[in-house]
Amino acid sequence: MAHKKVHLASKICVTCKKPFSWRKKWERNWDEVRYCGEKCRRNKLKKEIDE
Repeated sequence: MAHKKVHLASKICVTCKKPFSWRKKWERNWDEVRYCGEKCRRNKLKKEIDE
């Protein structure tokens, strides 16, 4: 049975301000996820200083 990806939860990345969708690997800590990926997580300090 195929699953539809249109019903996934989404958030806005704190660093790049782009939307990203729920992933299976974030299932246990979705409420704590703030970044769309590793690159944004690593660059979080640069963006916070610029703003």
